[in-house]
Amino acid sequence: MSIISWLFGSKPSGGEAPQESVEHEGYTITPTPIPEGGQFRLCGVISKNIDGELRKHRLVRADMLPSVEVANEFTIRKAKQAISEQGDRLFS
Repeated sequence: MSIISWLFGSKPSGGEAPQESVEHEGYTITPTPIPEGGQFRLCGVISKNIDGELRKHRLVRADMLPSVEVANEFTIRKAKQAISEQGDRLFS
């Protein structure tokens, strides 16, 4: 993916559509896997509206997965784990 494509938000290489956001305990989890060398790095955004302000935390892990679908699944699983362990401290 070129820097121009990355900056302007084009779809991941391979043409896969991004995963829909998932609601979990008042948080929104949006998988955004990063294509690298034919695999996908686990990445996503956890967001929550706190006192009228939308707060976001970007979750990026070293895990490389074979498909965008598997990366989306694991991103949701890891985000739920982070929410359970840290809650709103994710945003500090």
